[in-house]
Amino acid sequence: MRLVASDIDGTILSREGLISQRTVRAFEACEAAGVAVVFVTGRPARWLTPLSEQLEHTGTVICSNGALVFDLATMSVVSSRAISRSTVLEVRDIVRGLFPESVFAAETPAEFFMEPGFVEARREHQLEHVRQGEIEDLVAGDDVVKFMAKIEGLSAEDYFRAVAPHIAHLVSVTHSALDVTMLEIAPLGVNKAVTLAEYAHALGVPPEDVVAFGDMPNDVEMLTWAGEGYAMQSGHPRALAATTLHAPGIEDDGVAQVLERKLAEVRRAG
Repeated sequence: MRLVASDIDGTILSREGLISQRTVRAFEACEAAGVAVVFVTGRPARWLTPLSEQLEHTGTVICSNGALVFDLATMSVVSSRAISRSTVLEVRDIVRGLFPESVFAAETPAEFFMEPGFVEARREHQLEHVRQGEIEDLVAGDDVVKFMAKIEGLSAEDYFRAVAPHIAHLVSVTHSALDVTMLEIAPLGVNKAVTLAEYAHALGVPPEDVVAFGDMPNDVEMLTWAGEGYAMQSGHPRALAATTLHAPGIEDDGVAQVLERKLAEVRRAG
């Protein structure tokens, strides 16, 4: 174990927005033992406060399902991959043709654009740097790192299965939200595993020395790429089906349990 890669929401961060002290100590112990730690999330860069405030993490974070790499130490973008404006609008038209009631939002490294109705009115005040309107009016450049489509009255899996085959030649598509039916759309060929592989290679760490944790469909590629990819027992069926390695659920500090065992193995081997 030379690199630990962990998802955030549902893996180490509870629905109450908390990271357990046991989990904090486990990550600290990894770094003290010389094991690198990187977080890999669907979140945008501006929503990384749980890492900085609860873990005091100041390193690299792979955000937006692999489309953006952010440095918490300098609060700056290291690299990004984006969807062109023309592709965003083409995908929007395809999805809306299939499901006219769909509403859309787009993330850039600096802003969040959303159509009216994408977020409940009572929650809009929680969002920073938001501009509302029609996507074609808001997206001016080729800098969208994450495009989202949302619908009511349908499960996320059904929405995904109905839409993904029609846009897979243009973009990468997944989902990870618990409470809403929302597709998360990235540049073609981009997912958590692709960017994590590049990060690990830069560190000189081969896949077999990477231990990864995740709980949702957007973690599947990462879990199958890593030498040891652990799906949370509390996670989505597709994540659990992607790997034979299952960590106890987040409510049981599953990530901490695995890391404690792995660190004990490292100490015995040393």
